Amino acid sequence: MNYDIIGDIHGQAGKLRTLLQKLGYGERSGVWQHPDRTAIFVGDFIDRGPHQLETVNIVRRMVEGGHALAVMGNHEFNAIAWYLEDPVQEGEYLRPHSGEVGEKNRRQHAAFLAEAEGTREHREAIDWFLTLPLWLELPELRVVHACWHPRYMADLASVLRPGNRLDDALVAAASRKGTPEYRAVEALLKGIEIPLPRGSSFRDKDGVERHDARVRWWDSAAITYRQAALVPPGSDTHLTDDEIPREAQVGYANDKPVFFGHYWLTGNPQVQSPCVACIDYSAGKKAEPLVAYRFDGEPELDASKLVSSH
Repeated sequence: MNYDIIGDIHGQAGKLRTLLQKLGYGERSGVWQHPDRTAIFVGDFIDRGPHQLETVNIVRRMVEGGHALAVMGNHEFNAIAWYLEDPVQEGEYLRPHSGEVGEKNRRQHAAFLAEAEGTREHREAIDWFLTLPLWLELPELRVVHACWHPRYMADLASVLRPGNRLDDALVAAASRKGTPEYRAVEALLKGIEIPLPRGSSFRDKDGVERHDARVRWWDSAAITYRQAALVPPGSDTHLTDDEIPREAQVGYANDKPVFFGHYWLTGNPQVQSPCVACIDYSAGKKAEPLVAYRFDGEPELDASKLVSSH
């Protein structure tokens, strides 16, 4: 099977159409398709960009028509939690709407809500998001939004719906900090995050000062803060050579290729190793590209097979 694995779209339907055309897909009867290839989307279809529902509809029609597969991103999970009422706290939602936290949540979700809130399409999108698996294990490759973490996947296996899918009850459990479900879903959809050493911080893509950082979970050799912390290039973080916590040292078996998004990379698209590729190159920003990897069954990944919408 030949696959085109496509990075985080974030409402940039124009970039998606451009990339699909470059990859040889055409629109027939309202569905983008290729005669002998299947697209795989790594999640984060919504928030930030100018065409939220159009993006969801393009991807959904491809999946439902058998021309694509897709996994859930953290933005789809957040959209579900924003929409669903809290079964324990009457009048509240799983992702808070009120207070300082609620204001932050609304800002992050504003582009999608501006198009969808109060419409029939809102409920339809949420229902479809709930059909998306947390990860894909295919014979040739693996796909997850942020982190391939076998232990957390095993922890969730007995409570997920068939096909590695969430239900409302599991979304509720995974929305409560401190629960095993929260830790597992957080890792798969957002990656492993650790506190930085005292005195270290950096500013993220939105200019927010951060004192915690995601780690290069796929790199078994990245065991110190300096090696493992994912921070913007050139950040003066004063990272140390102290070892990161043992539980943050995930590693990857390298037994088959794994693809993921989430990390807002920039610059010339590259693979992280012969078996690891992050394909999120910040397409949510107006000037940055949407990227795909053209996979034809090769056991070792090749950066020359990365294709950009630019």
